[in-house]
Amino acid sequence: MPEPSPEHGAAGAAGSDHVERALLAAHDLIETAVSRHRQDLARQSWVRAGPGGPSVAEAAVRLIAGAERTVAVVLSGDPEQEEAVCSALARPPVPGREGVAVRLLCLPRALAGPRIRALARTDPRCEARTTDGGLPEALLVDGRIGYVRPEPEPHRGAGREPERAGPGVSLVEDPATVQTLDLMFAGAWGNAVALTEPPRPAGRLCTDSALLILECLRAGLTDEVAARDLKVSLRTYRRYVAEIMRELGAHSRFQAGVRAVEAGLLPGHP
Repeated sequence: MPEPSPEHGAAGAAGSDHVERALLAAHDLIETAVSRHRQDLARQSWVRAGPGGPSVAEAAVRLIAGAERTVAVVLSGDPEQEEAVCSALARPPVPGREGVAVRLLCLPRALAGPRIRALARTDPRCEARTTDGGLPEALLVDGRIGYVRPEPEPHRGAGREPERAGPGVSLVEDPATVQTLDLMFAGAWGNAVALTEPPRPAGRLCTDSALLILECLRAGLTDEVAARDLKVSLRTYRRYVAEIMRELGAHSRFQAGVRAVEAGLLPGHP
């Protein structure tokens, strides 16, 4: 059998390279088309929220109660969503589903108050992380169903709060769309930062007298009543209160109570 000439070998190699490049280019085009299709599906799914859909509270209760393995939540910082999710998680789990894993992905606004941190600290099912990614508010269950809600539309008038397009949310059950949202959540979760407990203040805030004063503040006792209960003068009590507020960096007694809970000095009420 005759040996191929060098020219024939070079031509064959060049042809193979050309075919390989063409196949790679075709593969890239297919991947791009699929990616765009998935993004379009996800985008379309979260702009359909409107008056016809269930409320956030209704959707949260229904979805979380039906979870068998996982609950993934993007917490936007909206008070309505926070109340809905915390209330739904506070309900006794369905028998046999106590081991559902709950992932709370918090945008920065969601951590403005102590409630989400307290939930992550006290509920053994929950793990919380924070991200500044631009994900929509969402709740996904078992990678098969969920809800999404778009960001509120800003008012054109200055000084007015933004409003959402409608009170309802969009329930999403299309497998391809849910899978896309689930992958987006997984990617953001992998790059998110785990919540860390606020440092516990040391020194005078950890003394028995300081904790008793903090309890008085949280109970809403007047200075006169609190001073009498603690058996100190009114002037001494007010001086202690001022020192505690300064240590906590609080500008009001209510804020001092909130920060004491965040710091773990007082038990929270999630």
